[in-house]
Amino acid sequence: MTKNIEFKRHRRLRSSASMRSLVRENHLRTDDFIYPMFVIEGNTIKNEIASMPGIYQISLDLLVEEVREVHELGIKAIMFFGVIHDKDEQGTGAFVDNGIVQEATKMVKSKFPDMLVIADTCLCEYTSHGHCGVIHNHDVDNDESLKLLAKTAVSQANAGADIIAPSNMMDGFVAVIREALDTAGFKNIPIMSYAVKYSSAFYGPFRDAADSTPQFGDRKTYQMDPANRLEAIREAESDIEEGADFLIVKPALSYLDIVRDVRNNFNVPVVAYNVSGEYSMVKAAALNGWINEKEIVLEKLTSMKRAGADLILTYFAKDAAKWLNE
Repeated sequence: MTKNIEFKRHRRLRSSASMRSLVRENHLRTDDFIYPMFVIEGNTIKNEIASMPGIYQISLDLLVEEVREVHELGIKAIMFFGVIHDKDEQGTGAFVDNGIVQEATKMVKSKFPDMLVIADTCLCEYTSHGHCGVIHNHDVDNDESLKLLAKTAVSQANAGADIIAPSNMMDGFVAVIREALDTAGFKNIPIMSYAVKYSSAFYGPFRDAADSTPQFGDRKTYQMDPANRLEAIREAESDIEEGADFLIVKPALSYLDIVRDVRNNFNVPVVAYNVSGEYSMVKAAALNGWINEKEIVLEKLTSMKRAGADLILTYFAKDAAKWLNE
């Protein structure tokens, strides 16, 4: 090589683990994680979800032990999904005062007052038809559904939920829930909106876990088309105008471009939802010995932070926290 050839020496900043750590641009912390949990009616129940190894449906009497582990790992927030037996067309179990999520919230806040409890606010887990609202003429009635979602949000706040997370994708859901919370005296309860929620094949294992598979049709008339990008900005903008305090992008891994778009356009915390299908694919490959689970998980979670996510909803939260604490 002749002495007059010039080029950049980028490898200087990769020369050792300490050097790489020093110049690292994005960092994962346990504070970044929200751990989703499935709470089921009954006693002494801890059902492992077949399509989600390591994730369980847990009854209230075993919930404190599970949350204690999460708390001791340094995870600051959990999100509750309810699993009930007796469902109806209105999804009454979502908004009754003694509903499963309401009772789980009361229990956790009494034992771990510093643990942030986020309540998923939807009807699909509680309706006999599996859709996220009231059915009229074989379709989800947007405005009638809003009334029940508002009742659900208020009942969750009454139970002690720190954050309301509406996931139903009805038009106007943030505005109606914000008004209902304010009227009920919960002006300081923030809304973590599922602002950008695609109609995705990655939700399959979740529907096993939450028993929320639609009994007819699909959710494509209210969840977003995976082919659309600009629509995500319109959805997020509407939710901000209506009073959203956080914006969720769901799913995360196949939609990192959308996470970045949302981050670039809005100045509220952005949450990436690392969904069930993304979890199950990694778990299946790891159980078959095809990948290094720890390295894959930490790499993909880091990609979400790099894309612009402030927080990550992930079923890997406990595992990732353990690895980060090693």
